Amino acid sequence: MRRVRTIAAAVALALSPVPAAADETGVVIGSKKFTESVILGEIIAGLARSAGARARHRRELGGTRVLWGALLNGDIDIYPEYTGTISGEILARRGIDSMEKMRAALAARGIEMTAPLGFNNTYAVGMRPETAERLDISRISDLARHPGLRFGFGNEFMNRADGWPGLKRRYRLPQREVRGLDHDLAYRGLQSGDIDALDVYTTDAEIAYYGLRLLDDDYGYFPVYNAVILYRA
Repeated sequence: MRRVRTIAAAVALALSPVPAAADETGVVIGSKKFTESVILGEIIAGLARSAGARARHRRELGGTRVLWGALLNGDIDIYPEYTGTISGEILARRGIDSMEKMRAALAARGIEMTAPLGFNNTYAVGMRPETAERLDISRISDLARHPGLRFGFGNEFMNRADGWPGLKRRYRLPQREVRGLDHDLAYRGLQSGDIDALDVYTTDAEIAYYGLRLLDDDYGYFPVYNAVILYRA
């Protein structure tokens, strides 16, 4: 309940006052192609309507670059994002090491950011526990001892600055059989034995459903991914 109140306050801030253009055409909310983003988009749409605005939710538009580009171009007005993605992907290589710098860099593009919504949905690497136990793997660095392991990562994770390329360099991982998959398909591939490890969002319900083991990020590669809302100033 506290999180819902936090989101409500954030949306109220973003919609007050509602821009003239939004009065005419409605506030357009975007969401990425995974369940949590869609749920947050629905919450934002409902709260926008309760604030007196017309609202339309464009669901599952794609990945980070698609949503960010749509926000800059005015195709959408607001969408849920994560601080780790903002600093590591959207504003990569700009020395963003604080919320103040992040806000300033976004504001220079005409974008505002709410306070964090109350949860950290960072990345992790997951395996089936029986595989991890058999190979004595508990940390990401342990993967380097098993070059034959097969990885199945989300398509966006395969290319983003804070995804597989950086993870491979940080941990010096030698694996060559690394495939890009739809996030949901990766879970199924792990259970069927087609892959040995995958990237997960740490709030995924599938972690508990499949009883996965999350490997310790012993080199501290993944940053904090606090959920926030980005919107056009």
